[in-house]
Amino acid sequence: MTPLALLTYPNIDPIAIEYGPISIKWYGIAYLVGLVLGWLYIRRLVATPRLWLGNKAPLTLERIDDLLLFMTFGVVIGGRLGQVFLYDPDFYFSHPAEIVKVWKGGMSFHGALIACGILILVFARHYKVPARSVMDLTCAAAPAGIFFGRIANFINSEHWGRVTTSAIGMVFPNGGPEPRYPSQIFEAVLEGLVMWFIMRFATHRMLALKRPGLVTGIWLVWYAIARSICEIFREPEAYNVFNIGPFTAGQVYCLPMLLIGLYLIWTAPRAEASGKVLV
Repeated sequence: MTPLALLTYPNIDPIAIEYGPISIKWYGIAYLVGLVLGWLYIRRLVATPRLWLGNKAPLTLERIDDLLLFMTFGVVIGGRLGQVFLYDPDFYFSHPAEIVKVWKGGMSFHGALIACGILILVFARHYKVPARSVMDLTCAAAPAGIFFGRIANFINSEHWGRVTTSAIGMVFPNGGPEPRYPSQIFEAVLEGLVMWFIMRFATHRMLALKRPGLVTGIWLVWYAIARSICEIFREPEAYNVFNIGPFTAGQVYCLPMLLIGLYLIWTAPRAEASGKVLV
């Protein structure tokens, strides 16, 4: 018996603005909005002295402007290469021309995370600023980008959920005739909205920015938990070598995030007490 979808996919036109041969897609707008909001929020955090040890942020507003450029490269290039190498290498190696077609969708969060992590270390070394504090700032601001990125996945009808008979199933345009979980919305809520409240509590109530690495550690641990939960409802990437038994590649990739996050939480108080910032 074919399950009945009680929710209707809104079938939003992926193109937000079109003028002659020029078209701007919601997908690109979502990433742009996420990056700009994150940049503005980081500037606000840096400009709030009480959040920092000694009432002084370790970065200037000028450096935050430079950081936006680094993170933009990390999100776009790392996200795409992550999709190519971590999730769908067979397809992209068979169709190499598709690799550059970012506007069609297909961005890996874990790829963007790895690229941004590497670029943060490069940024910190080049500008001689503490790497952990830079990571803390980007993690505090990341929920906005994740939220809008997941909404972009939903509009683009990609990364949809598993087939379901539940009342919240919907039929996606390119997901076959059966209703599926709107897992992109689950991820937008858990990885984006809920994460934002957790980060806000950490920075403004716990004053975690005074202990370099603590915000990053909390962020990594919660993301690993949230993503692992969402993977239960999300359709796994086909034929991925890391789809092991009941576990998906997305859950496997979250394991090192969880371990690194716990390490950063464990070492953050020592970093503050010693007056040194560990890498």
